[in-house]
Amino acid sequence: MAGYVIADVNVHDADTFSEYRNQVEPTVELYGGEYIVRGGELEVVEGEWRLNRMVVIRFDNVASAKEWYYSDEYKGPMALRHQSATTNVVFVEGV
Repeated sequence: MAGYVIADVNVHDADTFSEYRNQVEPTVELYGGEYIVRGGELEVVEGEWRLNRMVVIRFDNVASAKEWYYSDEYKGPMALRHQSATTNVVFVEGV
């Protein structure tokens, strides 16, 4: 069953976040991940979501998603993300 990393991202340093984006993509690919949603316009149609930017990454399973997230390869890019944005991140099992 597929595993997804879903992130709500509020960027406060665009230059550093741009560097993060350049560095993170190869790490996602290394672990078999694929971007499904990466930014784009959001429209809340129900409820009170206060999303800024949404990212959805698909992996073969949740175990692979976690392996990527906690990997040595992702530590550097993750530090850049923490410097440049406030985020909420979840793992979700899906189809």
